[in-house]
Amino acid sequence: MPAKITDVYYEHLSKDKKLLPLLDTVEPYILKKRKNICIRLCASIMSQQLSTKVADVIFGRFLELYDGKEPTPQQILDTPFDKLRGIGLSNAKVSYVQNVAQYVIEHKVDDKKFYKMTNEEVIEFLTPIKGVGRWTVEMLLMFTLGREDVFAVDDLGIQQAMAKVYKLDATDKKGLREKMLKISAKWAPYRTYACFYLWKFKDTK
Repeated sequence: MPAKITDVYYEHLSKDKKLLPLLDTVEPYILKKRKNICIRLCASIMSQQLSTKVADVIFGRFLELYDGKEPTPQQILDTPFDKLRGIGLSNAKVSYVQNVAQYVIEHKVDDKKFYKMTNEEVIEFLTPIKGVGRWTVEMLLMFTLGREDVFAVDDLGIQQAMAKVYKLDATDKKGLREKMLKISAKWAPYRTYACFYLWKFKDTK
């Protein structure tokens, strides 16, 4: 009988003695694949620079515009700008959400297309959309496509957590980034799980 993925990634990540204490603080994390990539990408944009709680509230208001159902890209485009602005989105974020919907329609994007792509191919395909940066796509890779080996080096929460856990100088941005990448390389091919535990650590401190 094959080992459960939680056992496999736990055993691998536990080799990092500084990360090990974090692994026992919360329930094991299981990645899931989710449908409707267009909506997940929009949700990721909405959550930029917001706490998880606030982002969830805004996304809930977004769905309420469509009677609680996930809208099609065309429905998003047909929604008046001010109506989207009214749920708590900035002017820029409304434009970015509409950009995503337009891009998905123009490129005839469906979920199956993404499942066949590598992480870097997904990033290269989506980052030409104005408002969609690498971090946004990394969140999509983790929480929608269920990819196990994504490391969000530019995520502020990850940076703050690693600075504490590994006693890194957070004021030296370039040096911090380099050290984070070096440390995280040892976590491959389960870097997504490591990110999860680092986020949880950050939330409890």
